[in-house]
Amino acid sequence: MIKIWIKTLKDNKIVKQAVLEKQEKFDYADFHGYVYEACRLIDEPSPVIVKTHIFNYAKFNHVKFLPDDFVEDVSFDKMILENILR
Repeated sequence: MIKIWIKTLKDNKIVKQAVLEKQEKFDYADFHGYVYEACRLIDEPSPVIVKTHIFNYAKFNHVKFLPDDFVEDVSFDKMILENILR
């Protein structure tokens, strides 16, 4: 089961948040799809994902995206995806 908490922060305060839940086994090959679905839940654009983002998520159970990681302009300081462990 996959549970990913996505939140956007502005001035260190949560602006938007949601939890993506899927009844399937987590696969890092589908990481971009998980991020895309989570971003749709909070109605924000999806970031450009590089290997470092995937490695940080795998090693630390969370990943942080800054406005520079997006092609479009965003209205938040950072977006964090966090793995909710059982």
